Amino acid sequence: MSSQESQAPPTTTRRKFMQTVIATLGGIITAGFAIPAVGYVVGPALQEKVEAWFQVGTASKIPVGEPTLLKISIERKSGWIVDTQEHAYYVYTEDGQNYQAVSNVCTHLGCRVRWIEDQEIFFCPCHNASFAKNGDVLDGPPPRPLDKAELKIEDDQIYIKGG
Repeated sequence: MSSQESQAPPTTTRRKFMQTVIATLGGIITAGFAIPAVGYVVGPALQEKVEAWFQVGTASKIPVGEPTLLKISIERKSGWIVDTQEHAYYVYTEDGQNYQAVSNVCTHLGCRVRWIEDQEIFFCPCHNASFAKNGDVLDGPPPRPLDKAELKIEDDQIYIKGG
């Protein structure tokens, strides 16, 4: 016998073939679930949060001592989904130089507050809560003052930071 005849090619048994096919398919299915799951968990940590300034109005049009409601729409994109969020802020100044902005959303249940000029308060109709001009709680169940927004004035334009 020659050396070529003594070394017959190894034959794959039906059992070994099926084990290989099942293990390969199991690996492919597992990877199909694992890769998106890892992306879902790790993805938000890798995304950079962008904070932007949004123009809401003109400073010279804000009367001294009277809060003025200014509204903005912020469009957010997440993958294929486009979501438009409406935000509103009361902007006021006491001296025509320094401006402040408070959210018009009550910190108790998220109802919209409104400015009552003759009482000089923000009033929430949901539970009769009232807030001072600077957003501090005067009466009612709100756990904290109205949220304040960071703003800046450039060339007589009011910008509020959002993101």
